This record gives sequence, C-alpha cells and structure tokens, in this order.
Amino acid sequence: MALFEHPEFDNHEHVSFYHDKDAGLKAIIAVHNTNLGPALGGCRMWPYANSEEALTDVLRLSKGMTYKAAMAEVPLGGGKSVIIGNPRADKSMNMMKAMGRFVDTFGGAYYTAEDSGISVQDLQYMAEESQYIAGTQAKYHVRGEVADGNPAPSTAYGTFVGLKAAVESKLKSDLQGVRVAIQGVGHVGLRLARHLHEAGAELVVSDIFPENVEQAEKQFNAKVVSPDQILSADVDVVAPCAMGAIINEKTLAEMKARVIAGAANNQLSEERIGKLCQQAGILYAPDYVLNAGGIIDIHHQRMESSDDALRSHIEKIGDTLTAIFNRSDREQQATNIVANNMAEERFSK
Repeated sequence: MALFEHPEFDNHEHVSFYHDKDAGLKAIIAVHNTNLGPALGGCRMWPYANSEEALTDVLRLSKGMTYKAAMAEVPLGGGKSVIIGNPRADKSMNMMKAMGRFVDTFGGAYYTAEDSGISVQDLQYMAEESQYIAGTQAKYHVRGEVADGNPAPSTAYGTFVGLKAAVESKLKSDLQGVRVAIQGVGHVGLRLARHLHEAGAELVVSDIFPENVEQAEKQFNAKVVSPDQILSADVDVVAPCAMGAIINEKTLAEMKARVIAGAANNQLSEERIGKLCQQAGILYAPDYVLNAGGIIDIHHQRMESSDDALRSHIEKIGDTLTAIFNRSDREQQATNIVANNMAEERFSK
C-alpha cells in the first residue's frame, strides 16, 4: 500500500499509523496543511473493510478539512483521524485513551474532535491522555441551548443555512413545500430534518439504522424509503448526510433532484463529477463549505465569544455559497472547482 503515490495523497504534511494491541486500537492520523494554523479534524470510527479503505478515507477527509477551514475563515489547518472498528461493538474506554496518546504524539500540530462513531464521552477519555482534544466542553450553542461540546447542532444549522441558499439560487424559492431527501438521519441529519421541517419542507429519509428513521417519521412526518432509493427519490433536493463518495455517474443519472446540498464529507466520488452535475443542470453545494458549522463551533469554543457570534459566523455559510454560485455562473466552471480555487487562494503560500 503505497502512500506517496496514493491518488489522494495531495502533498500531505504528515501521515501516521498507530497500533495498540492491548487496547485494540488501529488508527491513522493525517495532517494535510497547516499554513493557516494547527490542523483540526474529527476522529471517525468506522468498520472499514481494510486499512487501504481507511487510508483513502482519512486522506480525503484531511484534505477536505484544509479547504473547509479556509472557506470558513478560521485560523486552522486541515487534518483527520480514523479508527478501524465497529463503534457499536469494538469501542472501549482503553481504546479511547490510547487514541488520546496517539493524538498527543503530534505535539499540538493536530487537534481532534467528534465525528461519526465518536461521542463527547469518548473525547473526554482521550483528553485524559492529551491536551489536544477539542469539543470536550463548550460555552456557546447555536440555538441558545445548554452546550455539551457536541458540534452537531452547529453542523446541522450550517447545512440548513447552505441548503436554503442553494434552493434560493436554483429554485428561486424559500423552503415552504420544497421536497428534501435526507440520506442519513443521525446526529447531524436528524437535526437538519428538524430545521427543514420547521421551515415547511417536506421530508423523505433513509438510514441504515431503523431507530433513526423512526424518529424522523414520528417527529417530522417524514416519508421513509430504503437506502438504495433515497438518491433517486422524486424530490427537489438531495441532502447526503452519511458517508462520502456517493455521487457518481450512476447515482447522478438516476437523480431527479435539481439541488445536492448535504452534510456528508467528500460527496463526489471524483472531482470530475462536479462538472457532470453542472451539465445535468443540478446545483451542487460544495460539501466542505456547507458543513463547516462544526469547525466554526470549535473555533468559537476556544475563544471569548457568544451564542449570537457563533450563529452569525455560521450564517455566513449562505453568503459564501452564493458567492461560489455566482462565480460559477460567471466563469462557467463547476461549483466544486470554484470552491477549491477560492480556498486555495486563501491557504496557499
């Protein structure tokens, strides 16, 4: 498994593999770029089929965090960590403490936080072994509620703000009566569903965990479809909020929606798919711009701020996306390429 020749390597500064047999930990940390500040990126635990799949995911996610931080206008770089394992079966306190020791080897060049399969409690165990763990405590909340360190409410709100901007740009409409298909109604997707329901949208949902879709159906009158039907549902907007690389030539050809706007990272299987979206008349909202609420939240928790300041910063996501859409129209370039160019203008030296 070559690293420097890996198609997703993209000049990463530091990639490290870690194995703690006693704790059952197999993990990878990737730091992509620190030009704007120390790298920040959540820790994801997932039952990857093999280490090559895990490496591909962490490299893609790490790079995405560099671009996300730049577009969110926070003084941070991009990194990510992944743990190979089933979070519902394999996780333990000792494993999380071992992960904290792994993060600590970076000496502050990389900070981790919450991501899929990892809870605030897990981060607190990590923090017993390292000072470079973000999201273990918080003072500010985007909805003015009691903050517990979980950035999911901010990620969901930012996704909602960005989705609304995309609908306004493409459909020339507010969200009343707009049909939205949410792929994945976990920590972020379910909160996004709440925002959309409150704004009058009609929801279609899917998830691999039945209890998640049952909540969405009960709380928001959502229609439930199987995971293999969600991307081709008869809706106006598809909101991917699960794993990445799900927008490809096949799924795009079957898609009826005119807008793609969701919280999942790395939704396009390849960069060229962005151009295919444009040619098909589908507006793609670049995911790392849309889902930046989490990194904005963590940034505000590390400084003197307020609920209102956090919310205002997240709401800038809509303005950023509108600028991307306008530049895309002017330059006749795909939105993902425009976003990449804008981010690189900010973080490149």
